[in-house]
Amino acid sequence: MNTTYETVGLAVPQILLPAKDIDLHSWSVIAVDQYTSQPEYWQQVALHTGDNPSTLHLVLPEVYLNSQGNDKEINQINQNMNTYLSAGILRKTSPGFVLVDRSTPINPSRKGLLVALDLEQYDFSAASQSLIRATEGTVLDRLPPRVKIRQDAPLEVPHILILIDDPQKTIIEPLFAKTADFEKIYDFDLMQGGGHITGWHIQQLSVLDAVANALAHLAERDLFQKKYNADKNKGTLLYAAGDGNHSLASAKTHWENIKQTAKASDLATHPARYALVELVNIHDEGVIFEPIHRVVFNVDTDEFLADIAKEGVEVLQFDHVKALQKEKKRLEDSIKTLSEDAPAMQFIPFLTHTGHGMLVFRTPTHTLPVGSLQKLLDKLAKKHNNMEIDYIHGKDVVSELASKKDNIGFYLLPMNKNDLFKTIIHDGPLPRKTFSMGEAEEKRYYLESRIIKPLS
Repeated sequence: MNTTYETVGLAVPQILLPAKDIDLHSWSVIAVDQYTSQPEYWQQVALHTGDNPSTLHLVLPEVYLNSQGNDKEINQINQNMNTYLSAGILRKTSPGFVLVDRSTPINPSRKGLLVALDLEQYDFSAASQSLIRATEGTVLDRLPPRVKIRQDAPLEVPHILILIDDPQKTIIEPLFAKTADFEKIYDFDLMQGGGHITGWHIQQLSVLDAVANALAHLAERDLFQKKYNADKNKGTLLYAAGDGNHSLASAKTHWENIKQTAKASDLATHPARYALVELVNIHDEGVIFEPIHRVVFNVDTDEFLADIAKEGVEVLQFDHVKALQKEKKRLEDSIKTLSEDAPAMQFIPFLTHTGHGMLVFRTPTHTLPVGSLQKLLDKLAKKHNNMEIDYIHGKDVVSELASKKDNIGFYLLPMNKNDLFKTIIHDGPLPRKTFSMGEAEEKRYYLESRIIKPLS
């Protein structure tokens, strides 16, 4: 294989697919970090899949994570993986990429390409200048349970979406003109309102090489510096984790752990060195950045809002949402009359069981409203011992949860996706849970897998 692959951190994976007689509708379930405050969603998934072969039996939905470590569940997952391999429920394919077209009730198409990326070229630290980077701050406390799931697993079953910044659409999109040359390996409706997915297996060496060469062009140093107005001290960013930041960080941590004990001669070809991911062009019409809202649980809302006010944040409350909207517009109009060097105010609407309100940050602590809010919530969490925060996709879910006593929901606006790469290059990772690639039901479903542990 030519050295271009190594240069761009790319590898051609040998993907495992479910046997051809497996019901894919039951097999494929959504990413485990979704619906974490809605256990009823996962209960419905369990009822639907039953004892049928399913990726539900190969993953641990985060709604079920507990402080005891989930040892029993993790052992069962590992056992299920070994059973699926030995019983022929999973079948090996020839090395290749998978071209993916996903539709949802919200978006008619999101195009992607399933590949393997080299974890040696990934660093999730805030100061990272690596080829592959996190888009949000990595919460180290979230990694141990995920690493524990992976450490003895023979397989990875990924939901990671990696963004590339390809405005000319030179890498993924041209492949759809050649689908007649590729083997269609799945074409089915996803469960629980997830839409439809179609995949084609790409094995032709000339096509694989063309993808690697196009990525290498995108990463050319002169083009990178001109495109992002980046100085010589900035490392080239080619891949940005769009979804699954912590899953990718867990894969990296697992790999670093392996390197401590594995033979040096085995490291270059060890399967855990690579992570199976889906590349998605940020300029794809199906890529829409949605905000990730916050819901705080288990607090006395009056006391909580009073503590927010003590932090210098203005707390406004209204009898109805129209009054909130009117005041928000008045404040926004007032900003337009201020001088350019005046501090930019930030507004974050909220809801409790007693009504609507709005936080006004007259002196924000972060350039993004989500950053100012997250800093505030993290600080208050130290005082309110029973407080819990969840990160929610979709306003309707926020409204439902926030209307219950002792809860409060905060509504955020989406960021401009065209600012993502330049922001990361110049400022580093965004505050955690800044954006979501679509609504919850649009997240990647588990479908393909890959061996990450040498099998005896």
